[in-house]
Amino acid sequence: MLKSLKKCLGERELTIGSWLQIGSPIVAEIMVQAGFDWLVVDMEHSAISIDNAQSLIQVIDLAGCVPLVRLSSNDPVLIKRVMDAGSHGVIVPNVNCVDDAVAAVEAVRYPPNGTRGVGLWRAQRYGFDFDKYREWQAAESVVIVQIEHIEGVNNLKAILGAEGVDGFIIGPYDLSASLGIPGKFEHSDFKNAIDKVNLVAKEMNALMGIHVVMPDVSAVKEKSEEGYRFIAYSIDTLFLGQSCRNGLQAIKSEYPT
Repeated sequence: MLKSLKKCLGERELTIGSWLQIGSPIVAEIMVQAGFDWLVVDMEHSAISIDNAQSLIQVIDLAGCVPLVRLSSNDPVLIKRVMDAGSHGVIVPNVNCVDDAVAAVEAVRYPPNGTRGVGLWRAQRYGFDFDKYREWQAAESVVIVQIEHIEGVNNLKAILGAEGVDGFIIGPYDLSASLGIPGKFEHSDFKNAIDKVNLVAKEMNALMGIHVVMPDVSAVKEKSEEGYRFIAYSIDTLFLGQSCRNGLQAIKSEYPT
């Protein structure tokens, strides 16, 4: 029997996932078949609706991959809806303090360990398997906090100490933007912030995650060697765009116009 994602994260095994911004079940199926450990349905920076999200979750889940959802905000109503749709967990943006982290965990879990309202939808097999789901969500649901603001960096120790937080993932673009240097990843201020994150995480033996946005295999290897174990490898849109560009560049170099 394959290990659950929760167990892999707890044992600090390397897992590689990716990001979905195209709201197409076909794209999701292609990405699952590529062999990713998990796929994130991105509801923050895309036009994906809750209906769209459920369709993607279904495809990912039924194909044997782990579906996660990156939320548009730390909203308990949205968390409840994506979890009821069958997401195995959430990636919560802009977690800047311990209260943000606690609120996210509580929104994922049922009482007495949380505040999530109880309903009967896809996750509960439409009412035919509630007891099994209740046990599953208490033991296996995943909460990854996104550290993408310098305030979150400064409060990282308290955030990672919140019960129920499985780990963090760095949002490099927003983190750099919070420093006033959007996209300037070689800037000393950004590097210092990343160094601080790494230091705190290693002191706490926390699960370290990062999004390698461009489809760069060498960057994934580098981050793995630095201790990151929850790595998002690029985005569906960039895989498509980069493949088109690489192919056309090769063709045009061979047959210049």
